[in-house]
Amino acid sequence: MKNPFLISLLFFLLHIAHAQSGCTDPKANNYNASATINDGSCTYNGANISPLTSKNLSALLTETSGLIHWNNNIWSHNDDTDNKLYALDTATAAILQSYTLTNTVNKDWEEISQDSNYVYVGDFGNNSSGNRTDLHILRVEKNSLLLNTPVIDTIWFSYSNQTDFTPKSSNSTDFDCEAFVVSSDSIYLFTKQWISNKTSIYAMPKTPGTYVAALRSTINIGGLATGITYLKSKRLAVICGYSNLLQPFFYLLYDFRNNDFAFGNKRKISVNLPFHQMEGIATANGLKYYASNESQAGNAQQLHTFDLSSFLSGYLKDIVTNTSVHKSQNEFSIFPNPAHEFVTIRLNNDLLGSTCMITDATGKNVMSIKLNDLQTIINTKAFPVGLYIIHIEGKEGSASFIKN
Repeated sequence: MKNPFLISLLFFLLHIAHAQSGCTDPKANNYNASATINDGSCTYNGANISPLTSKNLSALLTETSGLIHWNNNIWSHNDDTDNKLYALDTATAAILQSYTLTNTVNKDWEEISQDSNYVYVGDFGNNSSGNRTDLHILRVEKNSLLLNTPVIDTIWFSYSNQTDFTPKSSNSTDFDCEAFVVSSDSIYLFTKQWISNKTSIYAMPKTPGTYVAALRSTINIGGLATGITYLKSKRLAVICGYSNLLQPFFYLLYDFRNNDFAFGNKRKISVNLPFHQMEGIATANGLKYYASNESQAGNAQQLHTFDLSSFLSGYLKDIVTNTSVHKSQNEFSIFPNPAHEFVTIRLNNDLLGSTCMITDATGKNVMSIKLNDLQTIINTKAFPVGLYIIHIEGKEGSASFIKN
């Protein structure tokens, strides 16, 4: 009888043998027309962009710090002033309505993100002394928020590589954070590193609980990351930030795989708004972007619109075909179920190298492993009896098994 696993492995090895890695972006300086696998090596000429429009924000949003596009509006909040979310008109930037997150305290709200069911607010600003031990994200159920009766729970976390909690002087830590995204089963934090001017990416589950956020990778963005917007289906994320001299920029991440944000195309674009402290960014389609700056250095708080079509339209036109291919390959299975001593995870090729997180029924992280083989056997002897959920990065949804 033929072994289906060996046959699949043979086809995979043959595919790799005929594939060529390199820069696959025609807009790059080092585009390789023969390359079929993007290795993240693309380089680009310097570029800049000016806003299409700039609208003043209400005085209630002098410290606007994060943006999302949801329910046909732009939503924002302040970073340490009040515990409200504000729905804004996309054309005029006027506040349409405010929503109070009852029984919460805004210690340092720095970013807002979302998935289909929840809005997430990050209370993780840490620039004052760099030693906060109460870093957390509020998860707000969307329907309850619109009814002004918000149902809120909390995701607590610490950084896996932060061991020194000695107070630092202001703006001198690499464990500050003002940007994060929410994927199908995980939260990805993008730190604001005052010392190195890089951003490190940390991953953790998106369900309520207490976690150690695992360091995944670091990107040298040459500045301070203050916000991010993410379109999972398009494998596109755009960071906003500014330099130490308050020169704002966008940092484009695209054509990455399995939420490995650091391993795709990376392109920095300067924004023609000198001395603006840009804090939030949002998009609905990947071409038109909204970005906000807080009141600082004599500049009023504003909501700007930008058109990034000249940088991203070609990529986004091609992504429909690419997405359908990835979707067909992004599958995995687990067996046996129920499990007694071992459980096996079987992957399709596209998920090789992904991170697998196993959580219990309460959302507590039980195990995190790298899936470097098409078939991985996990020893569950030490697992207490109960329900466990397997989350694999890059795969929509999750799977569960019962340990008996």
